[in-house]
Amino acid sequence: MFFKHIYDKSLAQASYMIACQKAGVAAVIDPKRDVDTYLDIAKQEGFTITHILETHIHADFLAGSRELAELTGAKMYLSAEGGEGWEYEFPHEGLKDGDEFWLGNLKFEVWHTPGHTPESISFLLSDTPATEEPVMLFTGDFVFVGDIGRPDLLEKAAGIKGTQDEGAKQMLASVRRFKELPDFIQLWPGHGAGSACGKALGAVPSSTVGYEKIRNWACQLADDDKAFTDYLLEDQPEPPKYFAKMKLLNRVERPLLTQLAPAQELDWQTVATAMQAGIPLIDARPRTQVEKEGFIPGTLNIQHNNAFSTWAGWFLDYDKDFMLLAAEDQIDELRRKLMRIGLDNFKGFLPATAAYPEALHQPDIIELAEVKALKGKYRIFDIRSAKEYKEGHIEGAEHFFLGKLYELAKDVDRNEAIILHCQGGDRAAIGYSILVQMGFKNIKNFSGGIKAWTAAKEPLV
Repeated sequence: MFFKHIYDKSLAQASYMIACQKAGVAAVIDPKRDVDTYLDIAKQEGFTITHILETHIHADFLAGSRELAELTGAKMYLSAEGGEGWEYEFPHEGLKDGDEFWLGNLKFEVWHTPGHTPESISFLLSDTPATEEPVMLFTGDFVFVGDIGRPDLLEKAAGIKGTQDEGAKQMLASVRRFKELPDFIQLWPGHGAGSACGKALGAVPSSTVGYEKIRNWACQLADDDKAFTDYLLEDQPEPPKYFAKMKLLNRVERPLLTQLAPAQELDWQTVATAMQAGIPLIDARPRTQVEKEGFIPGTLNIQHNNAFSTWAGWFLDYDKDFMLLAAEDQIDELRRKLMRIGLDNFKGFLPATAAYPEALHQPDIIELAEVKALKGKYRIFDIRSAKEYKEGHIEGAEHFFLGKLYELAKDVDRNEAIILHCQGGDRAAIGYSILVQMGFKNIKNFSGGIKAWTAAKEPLV
């Protein structure tokens, strides 16, 4: 048996390639959209990709199953569970609980594991030349290392009312079934630390069923219905705005993107004209460079790091073009991160080395001492998550979550004196550019954020 774990740090998303070496055939589980990764592995190893599997209708990324099927001719094996409203609307092989199928000498058994979503399935893999016992469980967003999938996304992100309580009940039943599995089975989840599909995911890429029975809070609380449900639903992170779009695009017919068109380099005049027409320019330069050199007013400053695609998904409109400002050698990677969540309307890029207009906006970066001196005179906007704010914030700070800053700040007087901060400065850079874009006149960025505040042993409420 051949096994490969492929991990996308930008979305904390795992996909897998499994192959029967004797038969020379391979399966891919939960593929990301830039499928050249899997094609390259198959070519190097001499495999033919014949099976494409999905654990559920994903909310956090656009699955590349259809692109991979188009390029390879492989069949898609997708859930037929969940009932009305959870059907995939394109040709595929439907799977039900207890179904089995083969990949050469490798046997896959389907488990219906609802809770995160009604149609969620997991795959038990047996390497039959070695043993009839299952060796691996691919759980998708059912069981993570140290956590389980959240059941509230459908209600909070997709707006499907009344689903989180039912999802919690289904998840409890699925966890109880999971606990009946043998301890030795390896567990390979769909996400790692940093994903918004849970609240306490571990950074280790895999685990075992036995270890999760001991370590995972869900297994510990599985005998207490109320305690399990209460803990599962409390303090979940805010689901990114784009999640609802992913739920739709992963279920219905959509245009396929099997290769990236060449990136078009734009000059400043073209960019300026496009911005005046309402096409956003995303400044992906490092935050420290933006703070030092300044930025073009009207741009959205989302630096190129692991959170880039998540924040782009909060703010970009799927029906509109966008442009990038970044180093030329980073454009391909940035576009890949955006296409993984279906943001394909890339108009072109302005090189970071291009000559900008003279009137750059210089961020007003302040240190701890100035924050303390201005406290009470300026409004303090804490743009971190609700959970972070609840766990401890600067006295008098108001919660203005970054993902909803446009909406939350729309009725604030543009002449208000504001100090903006997050945990360590990255999100504050985005928020600062948003407030400048909205026309606020007196903003100061406490770039050090809560890290600097607590390092100085200043109190939190």
